[in-house]
Amino acid sequence: MPKVFVTRRIPEPGLAILRRAAEVKVWEEELPPPRDVLLKEVEDCDALVPLLTDRVDDELLDRAPHLKVVANYAVGYDNIDVPACTARGVLVTNTPGVLTETTADLAFALILAAGRRLVEADKFLRAGRWQTWGPTLLLGQDVYGATLGLVGLGRIGAAVARRARGFNMQVIYHSRHRQEALEKELGAAYASFDELLHRSDFISIHVPLTAATRHLFNADAFARMKPTAVLVNTARGPIVDEAALYAALKTGRIAAAGLDVMDPEPPRRDNPLLTLDNVILLPHIGSASVATRTRMATMAAENAAAALRGELPPNLVNREVWDRRRA
Repeated sequence: MPKVFVTRRIPEPGLAILRRAAEVKVWEEELPPPRDVLLKEVEDCDALVPLLTDRVDDELLDRAPHLKVVANYAVGYDNIDVPACTARGVLVTNTPGVLTETTADLAFALILAAGRRLVEADKFLRAGRWQTWGPTLLLGQDVYGATLGLVGLGRIGAAVARRARGFNMQVIYHSRHRQEALEKELGAAYASFDELLHRSDFISIHVPLTAATRHLFNADAFARMKPTAVLVNTARGPIVDEAALYAALKTGRIAAAGLDVMDPEPPRRDNPLLTLDNVILLPHIGSASVATRTRMATMAAENAAAALRGELPPNLVNREVWDRRRA
């Protein structure tokens, strides 16, 4: 039977699919497999099911002469050198669409929690600091009727916009290409990046990590935002320059932030953001619902199993490999 290495224990329904198609080995530890272990395990693998924490690059591919497919347990695949896989005829797959609504729920939860200072208020009470109701105690920002700026209007960005309609928010967005059909559906308006920074009460990030988006939110961007603005990032940590964000939050340049992603992950213990009350920091739980994580597992497994059977995987990233095989 072909061999599959899974770099962490994924929900059982996904493993069951894999076991019907191959001999499966799972890394059982909570932390990712060390690099030397990963390189050793792929030497005789036909399929690899990695997480975002597992780097798939030239070094790994050179050690895996039998590898047919890398079935990422994620929507994003910035952990994978796709051109390197394509050059070697290795299929790359992902799990698109499945976590859209779950991640949008979390993004909107961060909009509400950061805007209304919920985590800070919880800590305030638990520390025994609440003595009486006060007219100026823990004042936050109104969400209802506010302007929401979406950086990126893909699946998740559009899902957040739909939630914003229930709060009567004015939605503006910026992306590489205008989405005129979505503008009509969502009542959203296109804006330049500079206009979005100036106008938004809340900004939510929904773009992939690329060379163009790395540190898109830097000191210059924060300087152009409202001092009452709230930034939310559920996309990728490096899109935000964390040193610049710390300075903006510390000095009151912006009011608050909510981050589900950081750079690096997990953050170093001396990361200054950990010292601030006006930022909510979460351990990358955007897709962390039972249903979503289970569906991600079955999608990744179905992708791997299809490739091992010589069939077109449902969610293929580098279609040119498949076309080349069929030529």
